[in-house]
Amino acid sequence: MAWQAGGVRTAYRCRAYPDEAQQAVLNRTFGCVRVVWNTILAARQERYAQQRQGTSYGQASAALTAMKQDPQRAWLNEVSCVPLQQALRHQQRAFAAFFAKRARYPRFKSRRGRQAAEYTRSAFTLRDGQLRLAKTPGPLVFVWSWPGVEVAGLDPTTVFVSKEPDGRWYVTFAVDASAPAPLPGTGQAAGVDLGITSFAVTSAGQKIANPRHLQRRARSLARYQRRLARCQRGSANRAKAKGKVARAHRKARNARADFLHKTTTGLVRGHDLIAIEDLAVSNMVGNRRLARAISDCGWGEFRRQLEYKCQRAGRQLVVTARWYPSTKTCSACGFLLADLPLQIRMWRCPSCRARHDRDINAAKNILAAGLAAARDNPGDACGADVRHLETPPVQSAVNQEPRLARAGIPVLQGGE
Repeated sequence: MAWQAGGVRTAYRCRAYPDEAQQAVLNRTFGCVRVVWNTILAARQERYAQQRQGTSYGQASAALTAMKQDPQRAWLNEVSCVPLQQALRHQQRAFAAFFAKRARYPRFKSRRGRQAAEYTRSAFTLRDGQLRLAKTPGPLVFVWSWPGVEVAGLDPTTVFVSKEPDGRWYVTFAVDASAPAPLPGTGQAAGVDLGITSFAVTSAGQKIANPRHLQRRARSLARYQRRLARCQRGSANRAKAKGKVARAHRKARNARADFLHKTTTGLVRGHDLIAIEDLAVSNMVGNRRLARAISDCGWGEFRRQLEYKCQRAGRQLVVTARWYPSTKTCSACGFLLADLPLQIRMWRCPSCRARHDRDINAAKNILAAGLAAARDNPGDACGADVRHLETPPVQSAVNQEPRLARAGIPVLQGGE
């Protein structure tokens, strides 16, 4: 879901069941989209390497026209031209996100991964609940899973048709809807500290267990992967084994998404302000010992869901600075420890003698920083925003007398 001026863009994803003729056309469309993406991407790289110049969307579109006029690539005209043009638009946005440092460099598409094609309003019709795609025979059968929404009343702007590596087909309707009414205020605020042992710990002391979805399926997944490794390349048995591996990953992925949606929805409904820490997940997965456990947590998706759900519900989300020492700072007096090894889960403050749980203390400090940001910006107290904080000043642990310690960060007072 994306936030827009005056409304939101909502996506409805459904299972699709194309027949053999439709599958042939859609598979051909996926292949053409993949060829266009890879060819234009290679041309962009070559142009920059030789001329040190970028490629605009107009130049990419002209290259696509030349490709379709090439007799050796006449098969590009057998499918709808809309998904091919949309592939160029997606690539242009991917490069814009890369140069804005919001995403990594665009990569070449593989036939072994997820396949997708996007159709705009000029290339599909949705009438009386029947979806028809350009140059695709007959209506595409899909199962609608939202009883509270009438599919006949939808007015989608785009339709995505995708095929997952496990063989399942999906159709996604993107709809521009009016912004929902903000949720009523609760008067509560929460700081959230993310981890591996416990997925999340709140400033109220609640510990959300880490379900470890991938680890729970590690034995069966390893067995399927061993079977896949023993199969001959190109054989039917290898295709079956590959499907089983993909299905095991799909089950873990769906279970993780369900857990994250339930967790983020509960936090948004129960709190007016939520403060989280800015984690460098891409850097943390460089640790070979913890890479799989960190990836299995889904911290990046957790933050993404919190952002759009807070915007939709009128809540306030504050992101503390990446180097904010929330774990090593006493939430009672602000004393900053010089060092706190990871294996130490409980510690006592040398200044005020308060005993802290490592994760709960960090969550309290994150909440204190979030509340301070809300007080400094009272005009934004209505929510519907995401604020990033710089590292607040804290006391140095060098030459520090415990009895003379002063609070270097906002301290929770009066049960805030």
